[in-house]
Amino acid sequence: MSFPLLAPAPSCNFITTHCHSISNKSNVKRSIVVQARKFVATAQGFDQKIDRRSANYHLSIWKDNYIQSLKSECLGKSCYERANKLVGEVRMMLDKEINPLEQLELIDTLQRLGLSYHFENEIKTILDSVSADHIDVAWKKDNLYATAIEFRLLRQHGYKVTQEVFSTFTDEKGNFKASLCEDCKGLLNLYEASYHLVEGENMLEKARDFAAKRLKEYLKQNKDPYLSLLVEHALELPLHWRMPRFEARFFIDVYEGREDRNPILLELAKLDFNMVQAAHQDDLKYASKWWRDLGIGKKLTFARDRSMENFLWTVGEASDPQFGYFRRIETKINTFIATIDDVYDVYGTLDELELFTEAVDRWDTNAMQLLPEYMQICFLALYNFVNEMAFDVLKDKGFDTIPFLTKAWADMCKSFLLEAKWYYSGYTPTLREYIDNAWISVTAPVILSHAYVLTNLKTNECFESFEEYSNIIYCSSIIFRLANDLATSSDELKRGDVPKSIQCYMHETGASEEEARRHIWKLIDATWRRMNEEQIVGSRFPRPFIQIAVNLARTAQFMYQHHDGYGVEDGETKERVLSLFVNPIPLR
Repeated sequence: MSFPLLAPAPSCNFITTHCHSISNKSNVKRSIVVQARKFVATAQGFDQKIDRRSANYHLSIWKDNYIQSLKSECLGKSCYERANKLVGEVRMMLDKEINPLEQLELIDTLQRLGLSYHFENEIKTILDSVSADHIDVAWKKDNLYATAIEFRLLRQHGYKVTQEVFSTFTDEKGNFKASLCEDCKGLLNLYEASYHLVEGENMLEKARDFAAKRLKEYLKQNKDPYLSLLVEHALELPLHWRMPRFEARFFIDVYEGREDRNPILLELAKLDFNMVQAAHQDDLKYASKWWRDLGIGKKLTFARDRSMENFLWTVGEASDPQFGYFRRIETKINTFIATIDDVYDVYGTLDELELFTEAVDRWDTNAMQLLPEYMQICFLALYNFVNEMAFDVLKDKGFDTIPFLTKAWADMCKSFLLEAKWYYSGYTPTLREYIDNAWISVTAPVILSHAYVLTNLKTNECFESFEEYSNIIYCSSIIFRLANDLATSSDELKRGDVPKSIQCYMHETGASEEEARRHIWKLIDATWRRMNEEQIVGSRFPRPFIQIAVNLARTAQFMYQHHDGYGVEDGETKERVLSLFVNPIPLR
């Protein structure tokens, strides 16, 4: 099924021109002239004279002194030596001449246990070989499970493989054969594989519906507790849509319950998880100390202090140890985003927001003179951070990123400003209008712009690629936006925010909230199909960046799976943080 709302590519890239007119610069400058006298005349203490909104955000439950106290026992020489020995043994398993299906099963297990980053070269060699000879081979003939796991892994890693590999399991009408109903293992993998479909792959749509129906029936029988647990997990949210790091924590426990578990894999998975957790703790301590020393949280008390959740986002995007610098920088970016978002959504007046938007757009400290004190603090901190990052890039890589990065921040602020104007005027946009702005206001383009710089080792011509091949950024942004809306729109409306996608659709079509939510889920599914296609058509983007863009969408669905897991820290988010960053896995 096609969903026209998301069918076309973004008409304009956010790096060059905003999707539509947010505010005319001349209007903003006229506003500045009027407002300058007002703000200069009342520079001292004017905040107290304005009746400002409040979102009543609770204080962070994660204090810096607690974060600094985190300590891991998996930092000693003995841990590294044992881990290296186990990695060598697993590498021998991968290199051993075994059945291709056993190789694919091992790759799948390594990925789900969070270990695959150790074996990227070996995995690529195996998948290259399988991809080169994946048609009509004996090891998967008439084997739904083997065919499905091969298809899923090849698609996941960007190889071109067609849906026709499943045609042998369908009848003359194109329906999947009833004889497959007893093959739960095959059906589960068919179901997971179906989420790697692209638009127009009707066979995979039928595969998903067929497998889902039979898997739900299988759960009622509960013949195999291990398999039933995986089926229930998949039906809640498919593997392809899940945050990899948290999935690894889940699967280590599940794998330990398998009767045929490999003790070497299990020991390495536990040890590696704890060692990576130690690396994450170091990154988290750095980010928390940076935020404490910066002192903005104490000055701008209206804004959310969510250092832990900001860091959790970055681990969702790139959890492997070698991405430590990325996590530290992106945590800072997330912190600035949350603060500026609250300036626009909660605290600032419309006149102030126009001035702040102009200041960011000009990227000039002279523009600070017209800003109220709290905005001066916010702008100067952002200005210093971006310029410092750009200096490091210029020094290390030899090209200037300031125009690229500041344009992303300016576009974000312009999108925030448009939403503020909608709010103050009481305007409810159409769903199309909302989406055209909201894919930027959700802040994914800012996050991914910096991620692109951090993962790119080439020259200025790369920014042309970023502009030309922006579909994956757009898709990641849309999934982020819609997942956020499904979880937070009701609460945000109560505290005074613009209508979100659900309300826009209801207002435009007269649909009920339940119907609107179903429509939004269909849009998420349609966007995943488009992003799947972006991963297999070939891209000039570096592979790490592509993975970060996909993982950003996954992390959004993780954070907003049941409720606002970012704004509300206690409950499920707290338990997830404890399992990922605080509590190690017992090794004995």
